[in-house]
Amino acid sequence: MTVPAWLSIPFAGLLLCIAIVPLIFGEWWESHKQYAVIFWSLLTAILFATQFGTGAALTKVSECFFNDYLTFIVLLFGLYCVSGNITFEGDLAGSPMVNVFLLAVGTLLSSCIGTTGSSMLMIRPVIKMNAWRSKKSHIMIFFIFLVSNIGGCLTPVGDPPLLMGFMRGIPFFWSLHLLPVLLFNMIVLLFAFYQLDMKAYRSDISYGGKPDISKPGTSLTIGGGHNILFLLMIILAVILSGVLPSLPAFQTGNGEAIGIPIGGGEVFPLSSLIEVILILLAAFLSFRTTDSGIRRKNHFTWGAIEEVAILFIGIFITMQPALMLLKEVGPTLGLTHPAQMFWATGALSSFLDNTPTYLVFLTTAGSLGFTQGMASTVGTIPVRMLMAISCGAVFMGANSSIGNAPNFMVKAMADENGIKMPSFFGYIGWSLAFLIPVFLLDTIVFFL
Repeated sequence: MTVPAWLSIPFAGLLLCIAIVPLIFGEWWESHKQYAVIFWSLLTAILFATQFGTGAALTKVSECFFNDYLTFIVLLFGLYCVSGNITFEGDLAGSPMVNVFLLAVGTLLSSCIGTTGSSMLMIRPVIKMNAWRSKKSHIMIFFIFLVSNIGGCLTPVGDPPLLMGFMRGIPFFWSLHLLPVLLFNMIVLLFAFYQLDMKAYRSDISYGGKPDISKPGTSLTIGGGHNILFLLMIILAVILSGVLPSLPAFQTGNGEAIGIPIGGGEVFPLSSLIEVILILLAAFLSFRTTDSGIRRKNHFTWGAIEEVAILFIGIFITMQPALMLLKEVGPTLGLTHPAQMFWATGALSSFLDNTPTYLVFLTTAGSLGFTQGMASTVGTIPVRMLMAISCGAVFMGANSSIGNAPNFMVKAMADENGIKMPSFFGYIGWSLAFLIPVFLLDTIVFFL
């Protein structure tokens, strides 16, 4: 089916609501954002039905809900619950060097437990250790840059696009090719962060700010440490969701996924059902086995996950026509060079779901007829081009506050803890000032 560009109007409308309405009607937005989500989602379904029929619209919405949104929000919910039952305590104060250390650890951890897992695990200690600081929004912004996005590039566990590549024949440890790019970006961004944080730190000190502890040191203890097992359980569920669909036991005779019918010939795969059950079980066991005092120490509430759940159901539904249009026009864009792939994949991943965006350009690269490079089920792709597509999808989700799910979750948790975060356009200003120059350097050094 040919998708007209005007079907993407509701997606643009919802993005503008997220960007502008909180600036003008902040209190109204806090209490009524769900009505904006309902309006733009229904408009998408109605326009889609007008163009393709009611049956096609219902199928698209149900497929989006079960195969995209449900697994997404359950994963986020599970990680939010389990990380909320882990607390870090000690005498580390939020100084520039400590913050650089925390950001570096979180960035490297993202490739081990995913950007979402690392973000949920690290954000609370970062907020807690910097509670005494008055100027700290920049800490959250660089946290999003590094921990919630760039750090997830080294393994398929790190970020969903790379998991999709693994499912299409890219070796599990191939992503280690991206280590030089990751280290380069970490050095540049952490250097810039240190300069900013040192200036803010000195300002806080000059105005009488001081850490909440009487004698800063270097000790750090963990409470609810057994929840690391539940965190690993969630990561295992994610890995299984990528591995199980390729096994014969999870396929029909003609190679299609076995699952629960959701209409229009589509199914909710059995592998996804197993993933959802394991994640919810991990969250349940985490709450059952952890003292509520740990959640009180973490100031645990449901506000942040509720906000993400409301907004992202609308984002997922309204972006579907844009993703379908991208799938149609992707192969005709004339992208044949790694630098082009890096920016095309990255620009669209800044606002659309980076997983289907990655798949579109991975498939496009595989269809170009290359004979040397990395063999996959979609074709042979030169190593530098595969690096460019992977980096574009993973890195540039940091360009906007909705580019990657952890971005908005971190922002919501920062807002909930009284940290004044920039608006939608304000955040893009930060990314233009710090990320885009780094990505230009990436282009020159790695992709030209």
